[in-house]
This record gives sequence, C-alpha cells and structure tokens, in this order.
Amino acid sequence: MRRIIEAGAIALAALACLGAARPQPDWRALDPADTLVIETSKGRIVVEMQPLLAPKAVERVKRLAREGVYDGLLFHRVIEGFVDQTGNPNNRDGGTSAYPDLPAEFSARLPPQAGDVVVLERSDAVEGFLGSTPISGASATEQALGGDHRRRVWGAYCAGVAGMGRQAGIDTANSEIFFMRAPARRLDHDYAVWGRVVQGLEVVRAIAVGEPPADPDRMVRVRLAAELPAAERPRLEVANERGPAFRARVAQLQARLGARFSVCDVPIPIRQL
Repeated sequence: MRRIIEAGAIALAALACLGAARPQPDWRALDPADTLVIETSKGRIVVEMQPLLAPKAVERVKRLAREGVYDGLLFHRVIEGFVDQTGNPNNRDGGTSAYPDLPAEFSARLPPQAGDVVVLERSDAVEGFLGSTPISGASATEQALGGDHRRRVWGAYCAGVAGMGRQAGIDTANSEIFFMRAPARRLDHDYAVWGRVVQGLEVVRAIAVGEPPADPDRMVRVRLAAELPAAERPRLEVANERGPAFRARVAQLQARLGARFSVCDVPIPIRQL
C-alpha cells in the first residue's frame, strides 16, 4: 500500500528527526474570511476558497460577493453529471462584470509553509489536498529539476470543486463561476480552481439541468462568512486532511480501490457544531 506522506522537505526532515509527526486534530474550523456562503433556490452551498491556488480569482469572487453582483443570478448552463455554471450578470454565457478579465491561474508554486498533503505518489505526478481542495502536482523527480523547488500544483476537478469560467482565451476569466457535479479531470490545467464545496454538494446536484434550464435555479444571496451576522454563519467543521482519521480513511480507500484510486475518491467529511 502506498504510504501517505506530508509534502515538503522541511516536514520530511522533521519527521526523520522526531520519528513521528506532530499530533493533529481530526477536525478543523473554516476560516470565515475564505468561506463563501451561497444561498440558492435549492438550499445552501458553502465553499472553502483556496487563495494559494488562484489568488486573483478568489479576490474577484470576494469582491463581487461584497458588491452583491452575484445576488439573484441564474444557473444558466447546467449539465447533468458535469457542471453548474452561474455568475454572469447577463445570465448567459459571455457576460462579464465591470472589472477587467483575469490572467490565467491554472497552476501555482506553493510556499514552503503551505502544508499540502500528498496521498498518492506516481512516477509522473502526485495527488493530494490543499485544505479541502484536491490537487495534483509535479513528481518528486521533476520537482528536483531547476532552481525553484517550491511544489508546483494545480487544482484537480473532482466533484464539488469550484472553478472560474472563461471564454476561448486563457486570460478571459471574469465573473463566471462553476461547480462540479461530478469529476471531470480533463479540465485540470485549463480552468482556475478557486475552492471546493464543503457543504451542499447535494444542492449542487439538485440545481435544475438545461442549457439554459426551462425553470432555472438561482443564487439568491452570496456572502463571505466573515461578513455575515454570527447567527447566520455556517456552524461546521471539516475533516482535517492532516488528522489520523482522514489518513486512515484514505488508506482504506487505497486498499479497496487499488490502482483505480485517485484523489477524487476521497470525500471531505464535515460535522455540525
């Protein structure tokens, strides 16, 4: 069975010296400043945003949420087994906000303190998590090449992952966002990943289907958790990807699925407080 290891030379050196990782809790709180709460016509969706992967996309989503641009917008293109698209002020493909398009953020170099967790090592790549967001990354061999040894990673388009829509040009992301109803790894490296749904995947999958839907659902209100009254904030914790319970769950999945195992097979449990 493949070993579950924490990435990064500093972490590995510490493990070698101490003989064991520092104990980690099985649950962790969400950062309200990086938690997006979307009230839809079908229910609530909570997204843990990941600025280490796509900082400009995260900042744009935050800005549009603060300004109320997303409030009331339709899910204008929804494909069963694939994706829910929304976020265009004109409620159809091609709409943009009042702000300039964003540069492509299809991969990132992580700082040493980022603390990503690798759960699968292949000869040509690794897979793991950055917070709750699934990622792929360069192999250890490739990572050793060149002068920049920061881990190179990109978001993995698993179920629940949140991405930035764009037009044909790679530098055309603006306001459109989408949520994965199911995995579609062909989107990796092609669209910026800015977070993952940690609560409400069943809502994502319940959004009315169509291009456009005959009776479309909508985002009723979109806010940062940090800017909501305390009583309206999500009261939940997510599984700590560094905790022993998460590691044990991954090991069980690897044993059961064998060579078919991928990062998309690993759910991120939550618990209500």
